[in-house]
Amino acid sequence: MSGLSSFLRQNVLDNENVKYVASKRFVDENGVPIEWEICSITSEEDEAIRKACTRKVQIPGKKNQYTPETDYNAYLGKLAARCTVYPDLHNAELQNSYGCMGEDTLLKTMLKPGEYADYLAKIQEVNGFDVTMEDLVDEAKN
Repeated sequence: MSGLSSFLRQNVLDNENVKYVASKRFVDENGVPIEWEICSITSEEDEAIRKACTRKVQIPGKKNQYTPETDYNAYLGKLAARCTVYPDLHNAELQNSYGCMGEDTLLKTMLKPGEYADYLAKIQEVNGFDVTMEDLVDEAKN
């Protein structure tokens, strides 16, 4: 029974935030790329984000029958925004400087497409996804 104590909350190792250079275009006064800070979230938070990005779609030819459909691009954007600790994507001045509103929109505006894709992969890695959502979507399409 002593092995059960390893699972008690006070005995679990805390997840440390991860530093990551999302883009070499953001540099400090010495020209060194600035590290972004990423945190992981709980499964409950992940479920809430996923649920917010899921809608019911009617099954063609079947009345009153629906199937859930998740917008994975929206899900990954909201997940990345939630997990970004630094820079503060909630900052109104930062959003205004890019002329956009919303944390996920700000991320897409700040980063080039390749940087954004790499950042999403890092976010998924920090949250324990071995296979990226993009891989799952590609697999489902084939």
